[in-house]
Amino acid sequence: MKRLFISVVLVLISISFINAQQQGAFISFEKETHDYGKIKESDGKVEYKFVFTNTGNTPLIINKVKASCGCTSPTWTEKPIMPGQKGFVSAVFDPKNRPGNFNKTIFVESNSKNSRIVLRIKGEVIARTKTVNDYYPKELGQLRLETNHFAFVRVYNNQVKTDTLKIYNSSDSDLKITFENIPAYLKLVAKPAVLKPGKKGYIIGTYDGAKVNDWGFVSSRIKVLINGVSGNRDYITISAKVEENFSKLSEKEIANAPQIVFDNISYYFGKTKSTDKIEHDFKFKNEGKSDLIIRKIRSTCGCTTVAPEKTVIKPGESSSFKAIFTPGSRKGKQRKSIYVISNDPKKFNVRLLIKGEIITDQKQNDTKKYSK
Repeated sequence: MKRLFISVVLVLISISFINAQQQGAFISFEKETHDYGKIKESDGKVEYKFVFTNTGNTPLIINKVKASCGCTSPTWTEKPIMPGQKGFVSAVFDPKNRPGNFNKTIFVESNSKNSRIVLRIKGEVIARTKTVNDYYPKELGQLRLETNHFAFVRVYNNQVKTDTLKIYNSSDSDLKITFENIPAYLKLVAKPAVLKPGKKGYIIGTYDGAKVNDWGFVSSRIKVLINGVSGNRDYITISAKVEENFSKLSEKEIANAPQIVFDNISYYFGKTKSTDKIEHDFKFKNEGKSDLIIRKIRSTCGCTTVAPEKTVIKPGESSSFKAIFTPGSRKGKQRKSIYVISNDPKKFNVRLLIKGEIITDQKQNDTKKYSK
């Protein structure tokens, strides 16, 4: 009887041991949240390794690790982790330009029974003391700028818009700031014209939409002369989206306005080789009650357009223009845009699409073989 009792106990212990071990792979982290506490932005990146054990009975494989933002760069044990062995998921957090509290997640996917684990890092970034270079990151010789791009965003054709750009003299001598080859629609003035060492100033830009002989996105590069001299890279960019102002039209004027209507706003050319040239005629009609004027046709990279048959289309009349896409070295799926700007107040900027797939000669042969 005593021997029977001992045997039963041993069997139960064995069963308990077997059940205690997870069936299949199983990932067990020592902890799933790490608090960095307070860290200094000036100290740079910080790292923490989340250690885990495979408490299952088959090899554990981590398939994917993804952070919730680009400021966290994870790495991990990529080889299979045998039962009982340890691995890690490392989180590297970059506090640069991220002052204040942070709370980021890292998603771990594996062949474990608990196949998706969410790890978390948190803390507080103590901001570093900003320098002149932080406030004025762009550099033209000894002149520093908060940006080298005047973005006027949208400017109507009957509007004058003004903006300012902050500048700083980081040298130990006076800087006289002037500009070269300024277009008629733009005025640029430095205030003060002569900037003293260690002093702040402004460039005041004035954009006159009525003087722009263009429509849609318009960009210009203006040379900046410092004490009468300009380097190869001493320029600022001026950009704006020039549009016609329809906001003051009455309901009657809108009802009597032109209406541009395309047969199709998208053309799918299918699958073709990179040596082929794709051409398509976009046809449109004026279904409004006054003359339709085509202001501009603008295409994205890889597309060219031929001027429409007519740029002034009477009510009820039709016109068209040819779009040509030359693939060149492009491969794979393509999606190119063409913008048609007109005086239609409801559809003054119509986006057309040319799309399809550029395939290699081998893919072309495979396509022909399987289509038989």
